[in-house]
Amino acid sequence: MDSALNVNNPVLGMFFVISFLSLIPAILVMFTSFTRIVIILSFLRQAVGGQSIPPNPVIIGLSLFLTLFVMSPTVTTLNENSIAPYIENRITIVEAVQRAEDPLKTFMLRQTREKDIALFLKLSGEQVPETPSELSMRILTPAFAISELKTAFEMGFLLFLPFLVIDMVVASVLLSMGMMMLPPVMVSLPFKLLLFVLVDGWNLIVGSVVRSFQ
Repeated sequence: MDSALNVNNPVLGMFFVISFLSLIPAILVMFTSFTRIVIILSFLRQAVGGQSIPPNPVIIGLSLFLTLFVMSPTVTTLNENSIAPYIENRITIVEAVQRAEDPLKTFMLRQTREKDIALFLKLSGEQVPETPSELSMRILTPAFAISELKTAFEMGFLLFLPFLVIDMVVASVLLSMGMMMLPPVMVSLPFKLLLFVLVDGWNLIVGSVVRSFQ
């Protein structure tokens, strides 16, 4: 029985690996930059008015690759301190998980607002730690998530403004011309696409998103 429960047991180790793989979608959403990026790109699509252009696979694919780019320093540290030693059987799965917390916390703390951390500390009734690194993942994870949502919505709002101005101008012109039956979106879409292309929109958006994590 003791040998079966040993974390060094190959069968148990394989079980933990398979369990980890099943949690990758949740880890991607709750511990990385993916949430902010995919929400901002979704806001951009809505602001342009293309509905399904670019399509969901493009949005998700671009978000994944941008997430890998943003998270590459953290992933490198995780691999050196946690993943590689575990694969080489130099540490146990428990030690690997413990070592993985520090680089994740470092990244998450840089993006998390103190107000959100204070909220979950108050809700949980836990004592305020002496240093941020002593925060438990139970507190940091939801605080990081709502901080990412707030930042994504703020950037999404700023994205909407120039396109909203174009919609309002086009709607006013059509109304003044008496063309009330013509949908303003149909007329404003080419102008919004032209504006986006002329200012090299993808370069600006991607650059701003990546720099927001630095």
